[in-house]
Amino acid sequence: MKLYHELASWWPLLSGPADYAEEAGLYWEIISKYKPDIRDALELGSGGGNNAFHLKKKCRFTLTDISPEMIRVSRELNPDCGHFVGDMREIDLRQQFDLVFIHDAIMFITTPDDLEKVFRTAKKHLKPGGLLFIAPDFFEETFRPSTSHGGHDDGHRSIRYLEWTYDADPDDDVVETEYAYLIKVKGQATRCEYDRAAEGIFPKKTWEALLRKVGFEVSFELIAHSELEPGSYFGIVGRMAT
Repeated sequence: MKLYHELASWWPLLSGPADYAEEAGLYWEIISKYKPDIRDALELGSGGGNNAFHLKKKCRFTLTDISPEMIRVSRELNPDCGHFVGDMREIDLRQQFDLVFIHDAIMFITTPDDLEKVFRTAKKHLKPGGLLFIAPDFFEETFRPSTSHGGHDDGHRSIRYLEWTYDADPDDDVVETEYAYLIKVKGQATRCEYDRAAEGIFPKKTWEALLRKVGFEVSFELIAHSELEPGSYFGIVGRMAT
């Protein structure tokens, strides 16, 4: 996606840390229920670092993302966190953590084989008794076509976006999201950029089967986010054997 590369500098205006405060708090409620003694955490697919901005107040965070441009954005927001560029399917930091956290970057994994690779990456980065927490946008059972919009200003630059997610072929494992960005720099003409992404869509049973195959005990936890339809949003907890 352009947003994670040539347009990455616009990320803080498209989706700022304040937009993540509620969900980060909800995630931590679930995480701390399963493992209250977390001291250090790894985030796979950390993007611009908005979740970590809030969660690093709870424990030490190390952040990884496949996009060097997004890592640069996150370093500005979270200079107190370690940062590494790498693919969540294969990165190896040769460290272990109490928690591995994966937010919506998991949606860019579009095959079961790659999903299993991510889970194996998480496992090798967890200490004995460690916890994996994943927050997918949706499962096959909860997916609904949707549109959303937003954006912010900083006094010199402004961005507004329209996002449209739909399933062009219900028989495959992918849904499509298209984006239109209106970008404005003070004193310059507004320009429009188009972007698109393919995202994986799998039933809960696929997530559970793959996590169990890798060696996790699995629980699904309802997340009651005020901006989302009740009963539509779930986190996945994967527990390592002690």
